[in-house]
Amino acid sequence: MPRKKPNIIVTGTPGVGKTTLCESLTLSTNLKHLAINGVVKERNCYHGWDEQLKSWIVDEDKLLDAIEDEVKQGGYLIDWHACDPFPESWIDLVVVLRSDSATLYDRLKSRNYSERKLQENLDAEIMEVLINEARDAFDVEIVIELLSNTTGDMEGNASRVELWMQQWKQQHGSEAAEEDRGSQAQILREPSTRRASP
Repeated sequence: MPRKKPNIIVTGTPGVGKTTLCESLTLSTNLKHLAINGVVKERNCYHGWDEQLKSWIVDEDKLLDAIEDEVKQGGYLIDWHACDPFPESWIDLVVVLRSDSATLYDRLKSRNYSERKLQENLDAEIMEVLINEARDAFDVEIVIELLSNTTGDMEGNASRVELWMQQWKQQHGSEAAEEDRGSQAQILREPSTRRASP
C-alpha cells in the first residue's frame, strides 16, 4: 500500500540545524518529527554507553524494529546524524544539512562538547562523511545538500522542502511513476549551495 505522506530524512553533522528544520517543518507540513536520539533512549535501542564521547552505542537492528510500523505508514521527518541504517524503501527524500567549519565549531562549543567529540564532528563535516554516506545509501536523485549557516539559510531550506512536499502530494495523488522522485529533488537543488547524543 503506497504511503499517503512522504518520509524525509534530515541528516547532517551534529550542530547543523537538523532539529530546528524538523521543528519548523512539523508546523508547516503536518509531518511528525521522529528524533532518533530520543527514540534510542526512550525505547532502549542501544547496547551500551561510550564514556569518552558521552553517547549511546546504538543497536541499529533494535532501532529499525522499534520504528518500522510507524515509518512504513509515512508522514515522518527522521532527524538523525546518520541515514544509512534506514531502508531505501522507507524514504522519499534525504536532506543533508551542511555548515561551514567556523559556524559549526561555535555551535558545538556552545553545547560544551569535549575537544575529542568536537574535533570528530568537525572532521566528519570537512570530509563530507554524511553527504557521501547518503549518496552511497540512497538513489542520488533523492539526496539533496543544503547549506545551513544562517537563519536565512534555515528559512530557505524549510521553504524548499515545503515546495517539494507540495509536488510530492500532486504526483502521488495521481499514481506518479517511481522515476518522478528524482525530479522532485531537483526543485531543492537549484537554489541550494552545497552516535546518538545524550
